[in-house]
Amino acid sequence: MDWRKGGSSSNIEVGSSGGGRGFGGGGGRMGIGGLIVLALIGWVFFKNPLALLDQGGQSSAPTENSTPTQVDPQQKAFVSAILHSTEQSWGAIFQARGATYIEPKLHLFSGGVDTACGGAGTAVGPFYCPGDQKVYLDVAFFQQLQDELQSSGDFARAYVIAHEIGHHVQKLTGVFDKVDAARRRGAPMDGADGLSVRQELQADCYAGVWANHSQQELNWLQPGDIEEALNAASHIGDDTLQQQAQGRVRPDTFTHGTSEQRVRWFKTGFAGGDMDQCNTFAGEP
Repeated sequence: MDWRKGGSSSNIEVGSSGGGRGFGGGGGRMGIGGLIVLALIGWVFFKNPLALLDQGGQSSAPTENSTPTQVDPQQKAFVSAILHSTEQSWGAIFQARGATYIEPKLHLFSGGVDTACGGAGTAVGPFYCPGDQKVYLDVAFFQQLQDELQSSGDFARAYVIAHEIGHHVQKLTGVFDKVDAARRRGAPMDGADGLSVRQELQADCYAGVWANHSQQELNWLQPGDIEEALNAASHIGDDTLQQQAQGRVRPDTFTHGTSEQRVRWFKTGFAGGDMDQCNTFAGEP
């Protein structure tokens, strides 16, 4: 992937390192489901963003005694290039639909971070916070992506960012509010047919839509790049992670979809480049 064609975004933030507090309930501990996954890979990949929302809408206090985050210049340039490409692609898509794309911030941190959705540590992995409309990425994550999930390559990393931007698209299009309203009415979130799975799969599809448009705009993909993203997707399905962690698969506890589903929906978005083809909430996910 010739990511240097991607320009540079002005929406990168570099925060401070420190000890973020747990997500949810004003900084409460993660539930046992999250701990099972944490025991497997040390961090949760693409955590369901609705699960990050504080029940009371409270924000965490700033982390004290923090130190400046050190970011490798090339890593920051890469993230900036990918973010800039998502801004260009989604800006054009929204404009064609008579809407305005509001660019999110991408916050790089180390060790821990406080957000409008609560505090987070490295173990949480990349995530999107709808409360402040920011994507959060620990600077150590890409190395973990390679070491823990055997998913190396620039486009695998780009897929991670594009997935989180997909959640921002959901925020702008009202999906977040609809899913949250359904959750409050008692609609099932977890499980193979739950809203959490459907929301995550749509973000995968939106990552594919971005990949399609960015390739048309920049012609920056090289042989093997798409396979890198599909390999990353195949390693983070609920069934694959559960089989590795527990030796069995429990569809009733799914939150992100199976490996096959994640690959299929990314390919759907990439094939057509049409966000209307990403309606994971209709029919079988």
